[in-house]
Amino acid sequence: MIAGWLALAFIAFVTLSPIQDRPSLFHPQIEHFAAFAVMALAFVLGYPRRTTLIVLLVVFSAFTLEAMQFLTPDRHGRLIDAIVKVAGGLAGVGVGRFMLLVLRNQFGRLRPGVEQSAS
Repeated sequence: MIAGWLALAFIAFVTLSPIQDRPSLFHPQIEHFAAFAVMALAFVLGYPRRTTLIVLLVVFSAFTLEAMQFLTPDRHGRLIDAIVKVAGGLAGVGVGRFMLLVLRNQFGRLRPGVEQSAS
């Protein structure tokens, strides 16, 4: 649970910090996509029954952080950056949901005497 919140805090920090303090490993669009994918994956694994809320959090945080860049003197928010962040977040949600499905099926097979509830 904490991993998702820490990831969001780190993303907010690097998004709003001065440009020279921003860590850079790859092309910025790849970094935006990957950061939001990891954050969303952590949230899905931490809150497996809150997928809709996580999707809303991803979309809201992507657009809000881009808009907040207009408040900093050396940063600029761009629509394409927000879209890439949302796409990464949705990919992370999808991977997380898939992982939960696989884990649920694997653990269901490991415990044959336990009835599976329809969810």
